[in-house]
Amino acid sequence: MLAAIAALSFTTACSDSGGGSTSTNSSRASSTPASAATDADAARITMKNFAFSPVTLTVKAGEKVTVVNDDSAAHTVTASQGGAFDTGSIAGGKSGNFTAPSKAGSYAFTCTFHPNMKGTLTVS
Repeated sequence: MLAAIAALSFTTACSDSGGGSTSTNSSRASSTPASAATDADAARITMKNFAFSPVTLTVKAGEKVTVVNDDSAAHTVTASQGGAFDTGSIAGGKSGNFTAPSKAGSYAFTCTFHPNMKGTLTVS
């Protein structure tokens, strides 16, 4: 009887391990959306060493722009004129986003905390 209980426990443990496999497969399934997210992140501004990269970014009207702060200090991406876009404060090591204006044109932007950080968003 004791051997039967031990065998049943072993079988249950093995089936739990199979559940782990299913979880791994789920992770693989979620990697597909991650790939899609990477494609969506093509419109990206990175802030590093108190500079924007790229300095000039071209996007489509209404496109989502991801902003990544790789510095330790907080930064913003703020349109210089007309309030066309503003990320607000993005803490060091964090990210944010904004939607590009719906009107085509060239939009200068800066960091409100560090005015020497400048860039241009071109909307087509």
